[in-house]
Amino acid sequence: MIPPSRKLIIAIDGPAGAGKSTIASRLAQQLGYVNLETGAMYRALALKALETGIPLDLELPLVGLARASTIELQPLAGGNRVLLDGKDVSRRIREKDVTDAASQVSVLPGVREWMVARQREMGSGGGVVMEGRDIGTRVFPDADVKVFLDANSDIRAQRRLQQEAVATHVADARSIADNLRERDRRDATRAVSPLVAADDAVIIDSSHMTIEQVLKQIEALVQNQLKHNAPR
Repeated sequence: MIPPSRKLIIAIDGPAGAGKSTIASRLAQQLGYVNLETGAMYRALALKALETGIPLDLELPLVGLARASTIELQPLAGGNRVLLDGKDVSRRIREKDVTDAASQVSVLPGVREWMVARQREMGSGGGVVMEGRDIGTRVFPDADVKVFLDANSDIRAQRRLQQEAVATHVADARSIADNLRERDRRDATRAVSPLVAADDAVIIDSSHMTIEQVLKQIEALVQNQLKHNAPR
């Protein structure tokens, strides 16, 4: 049982399909914290861009669209409920066209700057498990606990197949693996906040670990930090 203490800011970064959302949601439930899934915010903006017909490479119109949008994350037992301008888009933003669009939108510096400002507002009070790709390096470089969750790209592709309940055919797995590698390349080479582990992050390779094993390792990091913060 996690003892009560000053509420922490916990950053979980990593590539697509590494298990960040599942781990962050479970960890937040155990701690009684809020799970802030930053990727859902980019997905919501990408969805609105698709619906309004704004090209995914036009930075200024997309920043204007972001400023005119209301994106809310409502924590639930099984993950976040995502509201875009008051409409529940939780399922829609998980579909492939939105996922691909979000990967394109998220590389734009102006969009990331706007998102980072919103994310800092949402998590500044602590008591959050925030997951994404630049939480420990850009959004909260002084986070109390930083984890970089990684996994082999082929394993991440298999996990994504299972998440989408798609029949596991070799061609499907290869296609998804190729898509994940392209997203990795795009995330790692973008001009602003590239995907990289923070210098002080604990790197966990979840390729051959269960969810429970990953959780146990992160919980130990949290316990150590809470002990460190406890009054002496």
